Amino acid sequence: MRGGPGDAERRERWGRLFEELDSNKDGRLDVHELRQGLARLGGGSPDRGAQQGISPEGDADSDGGLDLEEFILYLQEREQRLLLLFHSLDRNQDGHIDVSEIQQSFRALGISISLEQAEKILHSMDRDDTMTIDWQEWRDHFLLHSLENVEDVLYFWKHSTVLDIGECLTVPDEFSEQEKLTGMWWKQLVAGAMAGAVSRTGTAPLDRLKVFMQVHASKTNRLNILGGLRSMIQEGGVRSLWRGNGINVLKIAPESAIKFMAYEQIKRAIWGQQETLHVQERFVAGSLAGATAQTIIYPMEVLKTRLTLRRTGQYKGLLDCAWRILEREGPRAFYRGYLPNVLGIIPYAGIDLAVYETLKNRWLQQYSHDSADPGILVLLACGTISSTCGQIASYPLALVRTRMQAQASIEGAPQLSMLGLLRHILSQEGVRGLYRGIAPNFMKVIPAVSISYVVYENMKQALGVTSR
Repeated sequence: MRGGPGDAERRERWGRLFEELDSNKDGRLDVHELRQGLARLGGGSPDRGAQQGISPEGDADSDGGLDLEEFILYLQEREQRLLLLFHSLDRNQDGHIDVSEIQQSFRALGISISLEQAEKILHSMDRDDTMTIDWQEWRDHFLLHSLENVEDVLYFWKHSTVLDIGECLTVPDEFSEQEKLTGMWWKQLVAGAMAGAVSRTGTAPLDRLKVFMQVHASKTNRLNILGGLRSMIQEGGVRSLWRGNGINVLKIAPESAIKFMAYEQIKRAIWGQQETLHVQERFVAGSLAGATAQTIIYPMEVLKTRLTLRRTGQYKGLLDCAWRILEREGPRAFYRGYLPNVLGIIPYAGIDLAVYETLKNRWLQQYSHDSADPGILVLLACGTISSTCGQIASYPLALVRTRMQAQASIEGAPQLSMLGLLRHILSQEGVRGLYRGIAPNFMKVIPAVSISYVVYENMKQALGVTSR
């Protein structure tokens, strides 16, 4: 491309743009000049990528600005990315994007926009009044201006990677092609895993109390929050409140990695190279990926429950616990409660995804005039509400799973199947019996979300994940 007539024409055009933006004529561009220049040209804010270009990565000589060559290099990379995105939106590959293709692209993200809204987006770029956008119109509109597109929505509205409330049944987040190519996806997953580890450790006493109440609370044993905490501290001291937390943190990394890899493979197997999935397709792929991850790491779930409920001195550690279960109950014990656990993925993931997409859709339609970025409070609120709704729907199955995992270790407890245990709980305690321990579960949601978000943002900075 370099040296050809097309390249010479582009360099000349970019040179004229550079001169127009360089208000103080010092041969360098900074973010302030970009903002001022684009405001004069009627383009609003500069693209975040342009702002990132004026950084150690884009600024070759580290002087805090871009000279002409650095500016041209940035624009060349930017054009290539815009061309890929143009082709992905041009569904029928006729060289033009029309109103229906704009609607389809948003629908693929679970965002329903009206014909009027799609026409408004198209008119903002359509300079020749053909009611379609060609490559030149697309390129000129987005070369430096804010890129409100699929990638922005994917980036800003991640919630299963960002927020950890102790459950791993959410549908995995989508990563854009740019994030995959630059390796930012694995850094975000590492940041999410670290956030989950700190969050779970911070809320471990409430998590142990939840499990304790799920297994031991009943009509005859009216165990409340203060009584449960008091009895655990009396039995094993304050440190006992963190029993089972080690393996709960340990299983984050393998589960996240398996779920992400399974999700990507299932996407390719079912839908080929389609870049983004519709909400229903995400639900199917995410549920299958969650079931795959749970199948592989489920023995760790059983060990977590047993270690959480253990008495002082019962086990020497994780390996001792695993060995005793294997010796006394056989290998099948490591999959007790597996069926209600896998079945619980469907209501949890389905409702979490449906509620989150509905809230996201509502916000984007009403408030995303300038940016797809919802801000911290909106993201946290939407993620918290959707995850809480998912938990309420799947909680009875989670309680049955926990009791099945624990029943062999409780003296005199009947060894019941999933249906047998459900019938037993309903006949002895009624519907309320299926929600034992849900109060401490709700109590840990807000601190868990807050801790995981703060740690996630700090880990992103430490790992060099670029913010948009």
